[in-house]
Amino acid sequence: MNHAEQVPAVPERAHHRFWPKRLPHSIQTPRTSMWFNLEVSAQRYPDKPALVFFDQSVSYSELKHQAERVASHLQAKGVKAGDRVILLMQNCPQWIASYYGILRANAVVVPVNPMNRAEELKHYITDPDVRVAISAADLAGELAKASEALPEAQRLQHLLVTHYTDAVGAQPEVPSTWVAWLEARHPQPTLSAGDVSDWSEAMACTQALLPHDRAPEDLCVLPYTSGTTGLPKGCMHTHASMMHNTVAASLWGNGSSENTALLVVPLFHITGMVTGMHTGIYLGATTVLMPRWDRDLAGQLISTWRVTSWTNIPTMVIDLLASPHFNQYDLTSLAYIGGGGAAMPQAVAQRLQDAYGLKFAEGYGLTETAAPSHSNPPDAPKQQCLGVPFIGVDSRVIDPDTLKEMPMGEAGEIIMRGPSVFSGYWKRPDATEAAFVEFEGQRYFRSGDLGRVDEDGYFFITDRLKRMINASGFKVWPAEVEALMFRHPAIAEACVIGTQDDYRGESVKAVVVLRAEARGQVSEQDIVDWCRENMAVYKCPKVVQFVEALPKSGSGKVMWRLLQEKEADA
Repeated sequence: MNHAEQVPAVPERAHHRFWPKRLPHSIQTPRTSMWFNLEVSAQRYPDKPALVFFDQSVSYSELKHQAERVASHLQAKGVKAGDRVILLMQNCPQWIASYYGILRANAVVVPVNPMNRAEELKHYITDPDVRVAISAADLAGELAKASEALPEAQRLQHLLVTHYTDAVGAQPEVPSTWVAWLEARHPQPTLSAGDVSDWSEAMACTQALLPHDRAPEDLCVLPYTSGTTGLPKGCMHTHASMMHNTVAASLWGNGSSENTALLVVPLFHITGMVTGMHTGIYLGATTVLMPRWDRDLAGQLISTWRVTSWTNIPTMVIDLLASPHFNQYDLTSLAYIGGGGAAMPQAVAQRLQDAYGLKFAEGYGLTETAAPSHSNPPDAPKQQCLGVPFIGVDSRVIDPDTLKEMPMGEAGEIIMRGPSVFSGYWKRPDATEAAFVEFEGQRYFRSGDLGRVDEDGYFFITDRLKRMINASGFKVWPAEVEALMFRHPAIAEACVIGTQDDYRGESVKAVVVLRAEARGQVSEQDIVDWCRENMAVYKCPKVVQFVEALPKSGSGKVMWRLLQEKEADA
């Protein structure tokens, strides 16, 4: 393959006037698997802390050893090349060791949101045809419950379970509200169609590993994303698409082996996975892990470990700045701060710049684009802006109906192409076809987001074509919440919309029509409580409103947009 084929040309655009002079517009990425990045860093920096988790450091050689033991265990349990393996836990060293262990076993990672409940988890077992899973002990019972509710032929055959305390010392300093959660010992669940192992068993596995044989075009990870209709879809990312944004993000953020990054955005999410975990391991940097958000722990960790880089959701920065203990923390080590998922309020961005000289660099991306498809140049960011097309990305704004490019400043659908764009949706050729469009003879991914481009080539989001609620950076897809709510025996119809929230940006509201026999017997709070039992908490309606009927079009479709507009007016 020649150089021109490996590095697709990115046409010269207005934004290249603001492009960091140190960076090329496109890059040639290594023709190796993602596993190889850990192998290289473990040889280069064997004794260096790869991960910090409370009072414990995990060196690069130890992380590689743990990943190889996981791989050995998985192969002993029958995992073969190309098999999918569920990974379900909060941020912790075992998540990263398991991820790379799955890759070393030539298998494919299926990262799952730890907030999901049994009813939701069934889909992550059946859709990718998973037979083996790795889970944190506090979540393993819910996963086993989901498996047991399936027909025997579809159930899990093996479950590897770890406690968070497997990665901490005797007396870790943890927030008082976390002590019971982190230190709890959970009974091992049982699988009627398989067996369950403890983390210590995997770490003791000595079965010889089969050779690692993954090529760049092989499937690496299958993160799931929801959409306007139905259940979540698996996004097929190869080792090549993940490698591209791993290397690109490392360059973009001035990355080096001397970096120390705070990683609190969830690892199951594409941003935490790529710009958090993968870039750190590729660089041989140190990653300080937080299992959940806690503003004062974040302040302590940045101060103690002299954190140089922090990718976050803007609500985290707002929360940290509002801490009554904020003046005790030293943020002067930070050289890069940025993130996405929600707009950074201008006043907060200005406070960061005035106090620390830090320019908050907002970015934009989707699961389908391996996180950043757009990002603000760290040297020339604009506030309230998605940024410019990322390294190797060509992005345009088109009329969603005519597919013609929109003039500067006019809104249309944002489309993009580049080496980090996914191959398609798992087992969904129909959805894959609908997600791409041919434009100027090239295949572009349709983001479903409406935006505009200014005279400098920077992109701004204006609206969403897709129906989606953004709650503190968590994407909530109304169709998925509605599908879950319809399982409640009292609900005849439900329409889910977004409602304004001063802190989260948006929250979830459900407009519900009850079945006749349930009226007067079931309250709005009963519905809220049921939702909390049956779906991830960020998806749960904060408000339920009972109505006699939902507005419908002539074809019988619920007019959700009308309800959304009424809510906005209110």
